[in-house]
Amino acid sequence: MKVKIVLLVLVVAVVAGAVAYRRHQKALAEANSVFASGNGRLEATEISISTKLAGRIEEIKVDEGDFVKENQPLVQMQLNVLNAELAQAEAKKNQAKTSEASAVALISVRESELAAANAVATQKKSLMDGAKKRYDRTVALHKKEVVSDQKFDDDEAEYLSAKAAYESAQAEIKQAEAAIAVAKADAEGAKAAVVAADADIARIKADIDDSLLVSPRKGRIQYRLAQKGEVLSAGGRVLNLADLTDIYMTFFLPERTAGQVKIGAEVRIVLDAIPEYPVPAFVSYVASTAQFTPKTVETQEERQKLMFRVKARIVPELLEKYIEYVKTGLPGVAWVKLDPEAEWPEHLKTYKERTGEPL
Repeated sequence: MKVKIVLLVLVVAVVAGAVAYRRHQKALAEANSVFASGNGRLEATEISISTKLAGRIEEIKVDEGDFVKENQPLVQMQLNVLNAELAQAEAKKNQAKTSEASAVALISVRESELAAANAVATQKKSLMDGAKKRYDRTVALHKKEVVSDQKFDDDEAEYLSAKAAYESAQAEIKQAEAAIAVAKADAEGAKAAVVAADADIARIKADIDDSLLVSPRKGRIQYRLAQKGEVLSAGGRVLNLADLTDIYMTFFLPERTAGQVKIGAEVRIVLDAIPEYPVPAFVSYVASTAQFTPKTVETQEERQKLMFRVKARIVPELLEKYIEYVKTGLPGVAWVKLDPEAEWPEHLKTYKERTGEPL
């Protein structure tokens, strides 16, 4: 009787186990049709803090592991050469402004000279016209032999002299006009020199501003790649910054599953360090081509070996709230919801979804 009871219990246990196993397999199959998963590690966008110009590092204001804010000063490069160049450019600007003022004043002088030349020319023309009239009368009377040859010669000489004086006055006008043109050109050249000096000053000031390396965004300093006193070439890297506002996990899915993943699909990242707190994320990228492919893709089984890279980005609001706790490199599993209408299983619900309270 005892043996029969033991056998009966074993049969019941086996049957119950088989039923439970089938239910588990069915649930697993249903889950696999709704959710997909892949292993990965948390990563962050990395930014190299580099120099714009060649120079010596004067001060590094942060250390590895420090949190930094956007526009926070990180590195100061030496400024002695740039300050000297700035002083020289400002001196050239002052010199150019002085030259411009002198050229403008010279224009006024040349214009006064032109006015005087015009007045002289007017006077000379009046004298020439009077001499011409007298000469014309003398010519007419000389033909009638009313005046002497001496009178004729004197009036002719007076007219020719007045004419030469007028022509000389005309030349003085042209010379004064040319002098004005030269003075204006000098003024324009001096003005252009002022503009060029301003451009040099603006460029040098921009280089001075760029000699203070600042953080382009909020993040954490990961590495110091150079030290105080080192001389770097243009583009030399000083620090490596991890952008903690852009944390993501990269994982791989087979071709059939990747084809069902939509951009923006919900994701839960389960980190090995805190498996009880699934992290909400969303799909921000799905590769358009397979990341690794077998040599031949001829059968359906081989096509399933194609793997596509998927990127799940953690919700920025959550990162902002817990930015001091964010660490890259943590391993975990990313679960993707293939069916937007499906509900997350209990172990993949966030703390807020399980309790109704924010984390």
